Amino acid sequence: MSTALPGASAAVDGPAGRRAARPTHVLPAGARGKARNHPVVRVTHWIAAVAIVVMVGSGLQIFNAYPSFHRKGEPPFPLWPFEGHPAPHWATFGGWLAGGRMWHFAMMWVLVANALVYLGFVYLRGGWRDLVPVRGDPRDAWQMAQFYLYLRPDHPLQGKHNVMQKLTYFSLPVFAALIVLSGLAIWKPVTLGWLTALWGGYVWARWWHFVFTLVVVALAAAHVFMVFAVDPYAIRSMTSGGYDASLSPEERNARPFYHLLPRYRDWRARGRVHDAAGRVVPDAPVDGTGHAGVGPAAAGPVG
Repeated sequence: MSTALPGASAAVDGPAGRRAARPTHVLPAGARGKARNHPVVRVTHWIAAVAIVVMVGSGLQIFNAYPSFHRKGEPPFPLWPFEGHPAPHWATFGGWLAGGRMWHFAMMWVLVANALVYLGFVYLRGGWRDLVPVRGDPRDAWQMAQFYLYLRPDHPLQGKHNVMQKLTYFSLPVFAALIVLSGLAIWKPVTLGWLTALWGGYVWARWWHFVFTLVVVALAAAHVFMVFAVDPYAIRSMTSGGYDASLSPEERNARPFYHLLPRYRDWRARGRVHDAAGRVVPDAPVDGTGHAGVGPAAAGPVG
């Protein structure tokens, strides 16, 4: 297989004899099987996953002790239509109120310590550059949305993460920090009265805490869904650290439940080329190196 760097161009003759360049994105030598995530990232990822699951379950156990946001004797809380309805028992953790509180606070400190280790590591190693939003993210997000909605034929070029993954991974620590701060306001509403006041008082702090938790659960659920529906091969990168880059969503041109199998590896390099108008040429021949052919079979009529 060719070892052309991503971004190198191959050419194919367009319908009017014009030659349109497009990135071949053939993988560099050694890219397959290369470790993708450092052990610190992998360990903190799984600790965070366990801590979040336990905190959500124990938090619902605490919530069920009084499944409403309004104080007794006050009108129902206006921004929660399920006042008085407890969470289902299967979603709770801790057995009872005291057990839920014990697990909730224990996992809070685990989550905080774990987050500090992770954030310190990615800062010192420079990994934060792959996650912070940049000016071109709205454009890239629109391109990814078009691809997932079948409004563009080929996967946008990406780095280690596509822009939607990047925004998710950047948002999770932010919302986790908001959960911790609103949780402290609920835990110590007198000692940390200034913090509770920043949230609008105890009732609103409790509501914000619940809303931020729902956001984290939604982001985590979307993350898990996309892993299994688009890139199940990434699971190995969070266990052993290895990752076959030829099986990335970009190389397979993968959407949810589309092009999942390994046979679609190197889809981009196997002749999915574009004409001058940017349309995919479905059966354009390629040579043995993964470059687009430009012989008679590939060339269009020349005027």
